[in-house]
Amino acid sequence: MHTHRKYQTRPEVGREGILNAAASLFRQHGYSAVSLRAVAQAAGIKAGSIYYHFTSKDEIVIEILNAGILAVHTEVCAAVDALRPESSVDDIIRAALRGHLRTLLEHGDYTSANVRIFGQVPPVVRDANLPARRAYEKYLDDLLLGLQADGAIHSNVNISRFRLMLIGALNATLEWFDPQQGGVDGLADDYADYFLNGVLNQTKGEI
Repeated sequence: MHTHRKYQTRPEVGREGILNAAASLFRQHGYSAVSLRAVAQAAGIKAGSIYYHFTSKDEIVIEILNAGILAVHTEVCAAVDALRPESSVDDIIRAALRGHLRTLLEHGDYTSANVRIFGQVPPVVRDANLPARRAYEKYLDDLLLGLQADGAIHSNVNISRFRLMLIGALNATLEWFDPQQGGVDGLADDYADYFLNGVLNQTKGEI
């Protein structure tokens, strides 16, 4: 009696599979250390197969950078939009910080790769990513400017610099955040407390 083996064919790895593999590698190793051959190996395909989907390494990088920014932008918008119209400035800032940190720290390689390699990529790649980056920055600026116009933020605060400080502080958490030491929402609330309430004891020296 003859038996027939059933072979399972591996699902074809398309653009998404290649991008997922590349994002993971860029997150771990940076821009320069990752070759198309390494991406192909991680995706489980032959190196030449990448060219069916992408013309170059930099095309892959641009898509990853754009996807990382869009993921954060989308999550922050959703977190703020979910608030009630009467929500306080405290609630709005906390929602934005939670959305940014959740996406950055909990949702994968694209956001982490974005933060790690943006400063390493060639100028042409950075330029291609700027529209997505500028759109997110504009969203935050408009949000903060609205709060400033309502009197919730001091009129002498430079909003663009404040936004840069916020994003820089949030993105830097990738270097040291340990979920075993506390959750993302707790970290976001700590940051919100520092930004909103300051760190100086204003009553010190008062009688």
